[in-house]
Amino acid sequence: MTDALKRLSDEGVAIWLDDLSRKRITSGNLAELIDQQHVVGVTTNPSIFQKAISSGDGYEQQLADLAARKVTVDEAIRMITTADVRDAADILRPVYDATEGQDGRVSIEVDPRLAHNTTATIAEAKQLAWLVDRPNTLIKIPATKAGLPAITEVIGKGISVNVTLIFSLERYRAVMDAYLAGLEKAKAAGLDLSKIHSVASFFVSRVDSEIDKRLDGIGTDEAKALKGKAALANARLAYEAYEEVFGSERWAALDKAQANKQRPLWASTGVKDPAYKDTLYVVDLVAPGTVNTMPEATLEATADHGEVAGDTIRGTYEQSRDELDAVAKLGISYDDVVQLLEDEGVEKFAASWNDLLKSTEAELSRLAPTEA
Repeated sequence: MTDALKRLSDEGVAIWLDDLSRKRITSGNLAELIDQQHVVGVTTNPSIFQKAISSGDGYEQQLADLAARKVTVDEAIRMITTADVRDAADILRPVYDATEGQDGRVSIEVDPRLAHNTTATIAEAKQLAWLVDRPNTLIKIPATKAGLPAITEVIGKGISVNVTLIFSLERYRAVMDAYLAGLEKAKAAGLDLSKIHSVASFFVSRVDSEIDKRLDGIGTDEAKALKGKAALANARLAYEAYEEVFGSERWAALDKAQANKQRPLWASTGVKDPAYKDTLYVVDLVAPGTVNTMPEATLEATADHGEVAGDTIRGTYEQSRDELDAVAKLGISYDDVVQLLEDEGVEKFAASWNDLLKSTEAELSRLAPTEA
């Protein structure tokens, strides 16, 4: 094992685990990762919960109790998922206290079927914050067009938010604008801005997956030479936008009121193409004030053989622009790619949630007590 995770942390990258299950909580594995692998946060999504709960490991008794109460399947899932998030938040509480709320966070997502409904997303975010009832929770809201006003409203109520499913630079700027607007609302309402935190989850590997597929379709040497470059270029230009927004006069006024910057979070950092190094979206996206949430396999790969060579983002902006321009000149539409990825992301999470509904409903039926 190397000290790569420590070096990553020392460079200002917060290491979060992109996974959660009851077994991980009860076995002591999460506590061990915090203690030994520099993990300072946890993210979840509908696909992660679908995998965890469908495995059945550790959920049987709670499912039996819920079946006895004849709860709806929607209520059952929320009771199960918020219990896991609450327990994980308690394990991470010392990190939260030590970092004054910056880290030690656990994210839980609003029902993905509400991604295009602003009012319902706001209501769900408030409900989840109440259900989990831990200060170190982040409520995940997708960066859909309907999600943007929800982010402003929820932040304005003092609820900390993880904005998810960001693929485009234009949408990322809109997310930062929504966050600042939310802070301005919170300030006007007299809330303590130092207690409000947010991260913006900018998705990485899926950009390469889609653009590489299109480059393969073109098939020229010029196209092949651009494979594996678009995702890093996109993320690095997102960091440039972050520096610009949080160096602005608008931000300075909020900074004086003790507001916290909305940190960029690199999501979808597991490599999809086995031809690429398995630490690509970690070691090539190092800069201060960022978060990298990793599947356990990526975390282990980074710990084992990651080569962390300092800041790999600042100073790359012109090259990154050139690489995205080169992709565009081959006839690949950036706007088309990022919209497709957003649509697919929402659909995949909704499909996972629906699968979870079906499997949980089957378990509730199986465990339901027979009537005397």
